[in-house]
Amino acid sequence: MSLTYVIPDIHGRHDLLNDGLAEITARSETGVIVTLGDYVDKGPESKQVVDRLMSGVAQGWSLVALKGNHDALMVEALRDPSKLAAWIAKGGDAALASYGGDPAAVPEVHIAWLDRLRLMHVDAHRIYVHAGVDPEIALDQQSEATLLWKRYPKGFPGGFGDLHVVHGHDNFPEGPLLYQGRTNLDTLAWRTGRLTIGVFDDDRPGGPVDFIVIRGSPAGR
Repeated sequence: MSLTYVIPDIHGRHDLLNDGLAEITARSETGVIVTLGDYVDKGPESKQVVDRLMSGVAQGWSLVALKGNHDALMVEALRDPSKLAAWIAKGGDAALASYGGDPAAVPEVHIAWLDRLRLMHVDAHRIYVHAGVDPEIALDQQSEATLLWKRYPKGFPGGFGDLHVVHGHDNFPEGPLLYQGRTNLDTLAWRTGRLTIGVFDDDRPGGPVDFIVIRGSPAGR
């Protein structure tokens, strides 16, 4: 069985990311790991999260790292000082602290890596994206704003035609949220300490066949 493991919004929780990657790679010698973006901001160790993902995963594994809206905000703020205050107000203060508090101390290789991240990943049965897709617009015509910022109407069950949409962004601490056409994996892990990783069968359409739940300390404890 070929599996894809999907890690949602990390937001500076290096501990949860490390534990999640260890649990995934302990289950098999090969597979695909998709991370849904929002690696930075809010949690305490944005720098360490970026370092960890830039270093790649175990041999035999493929890592597909997607961009989240907070990753885009960080890049914009560090390249345009007029946007720095807006980023800091959205959790960028925590990210900046992980680099020592000085915007100039953020390595250009980190900024460039975040900037180059893909916006979506598509396989035979699913679309993986940070926030969502517009079901009425062709995939190659989707705007970056939609892919990074979209919020589905509450309870909306649809995906994208026959493709199941796997996303994060719109947190639901008691989740994940499972619908016929989409799966929302974001359980506010940076605050709750509970990271929910979706496991998808590459040969079977639809939602997850399993979950890996990583439990760490809630924020501030």
